[in-house]
Amino acid sequence: MTNLTFTKMHGIGNDYVYINIFHQEVKNPSELAVKLSDRHFGIGSDGIVLIGPSDQADFAMDMYNLDGSRGKMCGNAIRCVGKYVYERQLTAKKKITIETLSGIKTLSLLTEKGQVSCVKVDMGLPVLDPRKIPVRWRDDRLVNEPISIGGKFYRITSVSMGNPHAVVFHDDIDQLDLAAIGPDFEHHKLFPDKVNTEFVQVIDKDNLRMRVWETGSGETMACGTGACAALVAAVLNGFSRRKAMLHLAGGQLLIEWPADDGPVMMSGPATFVFDGTVRV
Repeated sequence: MTNLTFTKMHGIGNDYVYINIFHQEVKNPSELAVKLSDRHFGIGSDGIVLIGPSDQADFAMDMYNLDGSRGKMCGNAIRCVGKYVYERQLTAKKKITIETLSGIKTLSLLTEKGQVSCVKVDMGLPVLDPRKIPVRWRDDRLVNEPISIGGKFYRITSVSMGNPHAVVFHDDIDQLDLAAIGPDFEHHKLFPDKVNTEFVQVIDKDNLRMRVWETGSGETMACGTGACAALVAAVLNGFSRRKAMLHLAGGQLLIEWPADDGPVMMSGPATFVFDGTVRV
């Protein structure tokens, strides 16, 4: 048994346990994620994020969901990593690069009196090719297509933002029982690598409400890549402008997709909760 230091942080309610591995070792991160994420017997989180060195970027982040599965990318988590490395004086730069399993992401840090108040992330190009998302689909895009899931038809638009997403537009997302229908989407045969699902309600062309079912974590209070996928899907379906505010259970994210051939930009806060030491 050893003592492991950690920091609890959240991005608009999407909370993770962050572990600095520059000077300490995590031998089995998948097993540790399950243990620490438990909200009754552990610290409580949507998973864990390891912050460490990179040969390709300023830093690397390695994330694991609460069920122990490895995640490729998390928009809310990467904002927290940006805040962590700057405020813990691991870097003095306000523009940094982070290596993830879905590529290197560039972060711009907005600071006030030495504190990071907002992080803008270049989330990269949205992927619409079904083969690359991946999704088992016959055409070159899956946009607003009726798909039978759990015995009911939903119109789905599929996008990858480094991880696969299925976006469904609905007039009243509050009435949806995500605990019942979320797993049907996550494990549907259409998605060979499983899928995160966003249920989106259009308020107007500048504002979208969203609930999300995340692979390996269930319903969470926010999902950064999901918010990006939702904005892209809304633009493709003519529901939104290219810049809109996404309203999630935990807060708001400003998402921009300036052009079809350009990257998606995400801006939002990151928050420290507490530091601690756990025996593992």
